[in-house]
Amino acid sequence: MKFNRGIAVVAAGTGINLALGILYSWSTFKEFIKSSIAAGGEGAFAWHPAAINDPYALACLVFAFTMIPAGRVQDKYGARITAFIGGVLVSMGFLLIAHSVDYWNWVIGFGGLVGAGLAFGYSAATPAALKWFPPAKSGLVAGIVVAGFGLAPAYIAPLATYLVGAHGLLHTMLFFGMAFLVVVSLLSLLLVPPPADHKPAGSLDSRAHGASQPRPAEHPLDLLKKGQFWMLWVLYFIGAGAGLMVIGSISGLAKASMGDMAYLAVAILALGNASGRVVAGMLADKFGRSRVLAGVFLFQALLMFGAAYASQSSGALLVVLVATLIGFNYGANLAIFPSYAKVLWGMPHFGVNYGMLFTAWGVGGFVMVKLSEMLKAQSGSFTLSFLAAGCLLLIGVALALKLDARKKAARLAFLAAPAH
Repeated sequence: MKFNRGIAVVAAGTGINLALGILYSWSTFKEFIKSSIAAGGEGAFAWHPAAINDPYALACLVFAFTMIPAGRVQDKYGARITAFIGGVLVSMGFLLIAHSVDYWNWVIGFGGLVGAGLAFGYSAATPAALKWFPPAKSGLVAGIVVAGFGLAPAYIAPLATYLVGAHGLLHTMLFFGMAFLVVVSLLSLLLVPPPADHKPAGSLDSRAHGASQPRPAEHPLDLLKKGQFWMLWVLYFIGAGAGLMVIGSISGLAKASMGDMAYLAVAILALGNASGRVVAGMLADKFGRSRVLAGVFLFQALLMFGAAYASQSSGALLVVLVATLIGFNYGANLAIFPSYAKVLWGMPHFGVNYGMLFTAWGVGGFVMVKLSEMLKAQSGSFTLSFLAAGCLLLIGVALALKLDARKKAARLAFLAAPAH
């Protein structure tokens, strides 16, 4: 039986994301920082409560905008060196915060270095895997690879809780910094590109398959002139921002009803996040990206309105259920949008093209996380945040349906044109 190198690349990319997905465990770290602030004393975190999410919000922003230069490095030098750089930067960030409780060290270390490192690792894993498979499997492959990023808190949250209890928060950060350097460095060696003459099994002519015609020669800067790109950017902003708002605060939401077991809500949300990426990728391949995206946004909007109630409820089961479903729908975004980038704009500039689109993820996360904390500080609950996110998601449903109508018109025009 012939060894399928593409499957090994998918596995390596998923493994790298399993390490780098520590970003989604921020709410667990945040609770320990919050407890330290409340306890006070020598060696405690002396941050302003309103600034407690700043390292996480900045990491989202830096992650997103570093995806553009990271994507350029991936396109030019390949996935292996790009992922290795990511592992080194993340390790440096954790080593910095492992030796200080100072606010600015955490902003620079977690928000800056870790955020940048995540971009290099993340930008390498998906394109390396997509190159081995045909367009008809783009959603599934992207979903599997990015599922690792979403699944990471399922093991990091309980592990971090145990390590902090046994050794303290700073020593736990040191452990993660060293461990992820080793893991990402080794797995990066497996991110090899296919040979030049590689033709994925099951590849079909795009005209016969009824797919949108990709434009592999299109320059990345040309995308900024296209309404299609900006519509996708706004959709990504809405979907990512709404999800990151909940992910960054889930441990705090669960604290009232679950106490010291609140980390379980983070782990369970991670399962929803990861499964949403795989399931949505498969559905998008079968039924179309825009239709699935519209359905995801509608479901997410209903969940946000439900979360407005759950945030005031003391029922642990309700909080966990809503958070898991929100994680599922949020994860769907991370599978659908890379698939859009590959099919619409091709692979030669995938790293930069998707990096430009991915800035919406960071801006959405930064804006919604900050807005959520501000509204909570004013009202004492997350109710207003969830209601605002739900309304934005309903706007996203209309935009996704409009995008689908545009795609259908473009496809009919393409099929009617003579073949070259």
